[in-house]
Amino acid sequence: MLQLPALLLALQVSQVASTVPMPRPEGIPASISSLNAVRADQPPVLDGKDDDVIWGEAPRITGFREVRPSEDAEPRQRTEARIAYDARNLYVFVRAWDTAPDSIVRLLSRRDVQTASDQIIVMVDSYHDRRTGYEFAVNPVGVKSDYAIYDDGNEDGAWDGVWDAATQVDSLGWTAEYRIPLSQLRYPSGKSRTFGILIWRNIQRYTSQVSWPLYRQSKTGFVSQFGELHGLTDLAPPRRAEFTPYLVGKSEPIAKGDGFERHEGANVGGDLKYSLASNLTLNATINPDFGQVEADPAVLNLSAFETQFEERRPFFVEGRGLFDFRVNCNQVNCNGEGLFYSRRIGRAPQLGDLYGDAASPRATTILGAAKLTGRLPGGIGLGVLDAVTDHETGPGKATIEPTTNYAVVRLTRDHDQGNGSVGVMFTSVNRSLDRLSRPELHDQAYVGAIDFRQRLFGNRYEVGGAIDLSHVGGSPTAIYQTQTSNVHLYQRPDGALRVDSSRTSLGGDAEEIRFGKVGGNRLKFESSYSRRSPGFEINDLGFLLQADQQSWSNWAGLRFNEPNGVYQRLMWNFNWWQRWSIAGLPTERAANTNLHMQVNSRWWVHAGGTVGQLGSTFCDRCARGGPALRQDRYLAPWMGIEGDQRKALVPYMWINYNRGDGGRSRRINLNPQLDYKVSSRFTTSLSLDWTRNRDDSQFFGTFVDSVTSVASYTFAHLEQTTVGLTWRLDYTFTPTTSLQLYAQPFISKGTYSRVRELSATPRASRYEDRFQPVTDPDIAGNPGGFNYKQFNSNAVFRWEYRPGSTLFLVWSQGRTDNTGLEGNRNFGGDLKDLFSLPAQNTFLVKMSYWLTW
Repeated sequence: MLQLPALLLALQVSQVASTVPMPRPEGIPASISSLNAVRADQPPVLDGKDDDVIWGEAPRITGFREVRPSEDAEPRQRTEARIAYDARNLYVFVRAWDTAPDSIVRLLSRRDVQTASDQIIVMVDSYHDRRTGYEFAVNPVGVKSDYAIYDDGNEDGAWDGVWDAATQVDSLGWTAEYRIPLSQLRYPSGKSRTFGILIWRNIQRYTSQVSWPLYRQSKTGFVSQFGELHGLTDLAPPRRAEFTPYLVGKSEPIAKGDGFERHEGANVGGDLKYSLASNLTLNATINPDFGQVEADPAVLNLSAFETQFEERRPFFVEGRGLFDFRVNCNQVNCNGEGLFYSRRIGRAPQLGDLYGDAASPRATTILGAAKLTGRLPGGIGLGVLDAVTDHETGPGKATIEPTTNYAVVRLTRDHDQGNGSVGVMFTSVNRSLDRLSRPELHDQAYVGAIDFRQRLFGNRYEVGGAIDLSHVGGSPTAIYQTQTSNVHLYQRPDGALRVDSSRTSLGGDAEEIRFGKVGGNRLKFESSYSRRSPGFEINDLGFLLQADQQSWSNWAGLRFNEPNGVYQRLMWNFNWWQRWSIAGLPTERAANTNLHMQVNSRWWVHAGGTVGQLGSTFCDRCARGGPALRQDRYLAPWMGIEGDQRKALVPYMWINYNRGDGGRSRRINLNPQLDYKVSSRFTTSLSLDWTRNRDDSQFFGTFVDSVTSVASYTFAHLEQTTVGLTWRLDYTFTPTTSLQLYAQPFISKGTYSRVRELSATPRASRYEDRFQPVTDPDIAGNPGGFNYKQFNSNAVFRWEYRPGSTLFLVWSQGRTDNTGLEGNRNFGGDLKDLFSLPAQNTFLVKMSYWLTW
C-alpha cells in the first residue's frame, strides 16, 4: 500500500536525466544541515530581487542535493537560498538557477491548486518537535499554496496562512522571495528559539526534486529530517487575534406543493482566530456558511454499509490531522473508519424521512463551533473542538433533528525526539430529545481511546496500537434499533448474540496492535491484528461500518527507487488478510498483489489483483439480519495507466473486473479520463465512469409473514448499468482571481429478476442449495428495478482582493429523479429526461474581510 501527501505526490512522476556536475560555490554545503539565523536591521523589499542589504549578509545555502530521481545525486540545476528574520517575520530568498530559462514551467492556477509547474517550497517546523510544521509554496508566476504538516509527513491542505512571496524569471533562472509573518506560526515561548527548516525545489521538465537538507526516501518520516535554524532571538509576540467577518446573500429554491419557490435572504457571520499564547490558538466560527463548497458526488448505494463522503468545509478540514484517530487502520485495509467524522456535524436531519417533507431543511444548522489547538508546556499537543447544532423541525413542528452538542478532545505527547508518542482522545454527543425523537436517537454517546507508537532499532522499525471504549445511551427503542442495525446485527438467528429489548445503553471496545519495518531502501512490511466487539458503537460522531469483527493483516512492499534502462521507479506490494466474527465465524481470507511502475517515457503503469474468499468463509452481513451465507471464491484483477504529467494532454485509464458466485456474478468498471492544459492559465478535464454489474446474489429485502411471523430473507439477480460523467474547468485570471466549473450527470438503472429466499441450509457447499424459491407471488412475480438520475454542478468565481479577504460568487444546480423501473430508454434518452427535470438553482455571494490586531 502506498500513501503519499500532496507535496510528495511529485515523487511519483519523477524521471532520470543525465547529470552534468555543476561547480559548487562557497556557502553552506550539503554536509551541513543547520545554520544560525541572521537578523535583518532593515526588512528587505519584497520584489524577488536580492539587492537588499540583508541578502548580502545572510550566508548562502548551496548544498542542495537531488531527492529524485536519484537520491543524493548532484542536481542538474544549481539552487541557492538565504534566510533572515526580524521580530515579526521570517524572510527567505531562493535563487533557482536554470541554464534554459525559457523551459521553466509556469502555470497559473488558483491558490492551493497543485499544477505541473516548477516550484519552491519553504517548510518550517516552528515547534521544533520533528512531527509538525508548515509549508509555503510558490511557482514562477506567483501562485501560492500552503499546508500544515502533521504526523511527520501528512498534509492539511485547508490551512491558509496570510503570507506573501514575490517571484521573477530572468536570464539566470527564477527567484522566490518570501515574507512569512511569525504570527502565522506557532512556537514555544522563550528568548531564543530553534526552528526546523527544509527548502525544496521542483524542476518540472525533469520531474526531479532537490532539497536542503537532503530528504532521504530510504528513511522514515519527513519533518524529522528537517535541518535546524538556530538563534532566533527576541521575537515579538504574535498578533493576538485575526477576525474575518463575512456577509452572505443567497437565493435558493424551497419546496412548496408540487414545485419550488425562490427564497432570498442575507446573513452575517465570522471566523475568529485568537492567540491565547504563542503556542495556543482558539478558532471559532459563528453562523458559518459553506455555500461555496462543491456538491457531493452522486452515488447509488445498494450495500448494507453507509457511504462516507469527503469533508470539504474549511473550518472542519483545517487542522483535521490533530483529530484523526482511525479505527483498525493498517497498511492492507484502511477504509476511513475513525472516532471523528466531521460530516456528522451539520448532517442531513436524521428524522427527515420519518417526520419531514420536501420543504423540510436538507441540512442541520450549525449555530457555532470552536477549536482550541496548540502545544502545552511539556510538549503535550492539544486539540479541543466543540460545536452546537440547531433544533430542526418538519411539518407540525415535529423534530427532525434535535439541538445537539458535539465535543472532541485530543491530547498527544511526543518523546524520544519525535520517534515515539502516546495519545488519548475523547468524544461526546449530547442531544436534547423530545417525545418524537427520544425513541429514535441516542441521548448521549461517549468514546474514550488511547494510542501509542514507537520507532525502534535506528528508526527502521515501528510498533503501535490503540484501545478504544464506547458507550451510548437512550430509550429501550433507540438501543434496540442500534443492536439490530447493519453495524451490529444482534438478531442474526444463527449468531452468538441476542437482542435485549430492555437495554438503555450499549458499550463496546476495539483494539489493535501492529509491528512493521518502516525504513530501508528496498523492503518494508507490516503485520497487524485488530478487533472490535459486538457492542462497539461510534457512529454518533465517528464512522464505523461494522462491529463484531477481528482481523489479521500482513503487507510487504518492495521499493526499487534507482532508475535503470526500463523504469524510473517500481513498487511491488503483497497483501494477505483474513477476518472473523468475535465468535470465530470466518468471513474473509484474501491475497493480493499490486505493482506500480513509472517507465522511462514518464508514464505510470499500475496492475494488481485479489483472490478472495479462500477456503470456507461466510457473509454475516449479506442477509441484513438473517443467517450467514456461504461465499464462493472471487477474482478481482485491475489495471491502470497514467500519462506523462509534463504534456499538455494527459490521459488516464482504469479497468476493474470482479468475478464471483461461481461465475454467476460479474462486474466490470471502466474509468477513462483526459486532462488538457489549454494554456498556462486554462485547464480542463473530462472523465467517464462506466460500470456493468451482474449480481446473482443482490439482497432484495426481508419480508415477515403476517400469520406465522416468520421472516424470509430474499435475494435477486440484478442487471445494472451505471454511467457517470465528470467535467471540470479551471480558468485563472491572476494568481488571486479564478473561475471554476464542475458538472456531473449520473445515471444508474437496473432490473431485478429470479427472486429467491434463503433455504434452511444457507451454508451449503453447493450454491443452488443455499436458496429456495419464494412462494409469495407478490414478491416473486414482478420484482421491478430502478432508474436513478442526478445532476450536480457548481460555478465558483473567487477573488482574493487583499491578503486573507475574499469574494465568492457561486451558482449551483441540482436535478434528481428516481423511479421503480429501469424503463426502456437508452442512456441518451435518460440523459435527455434528466435535463428536462426541474432545476434547483442556488445563487450565493459571499464577501469576507480579514482583520488582525
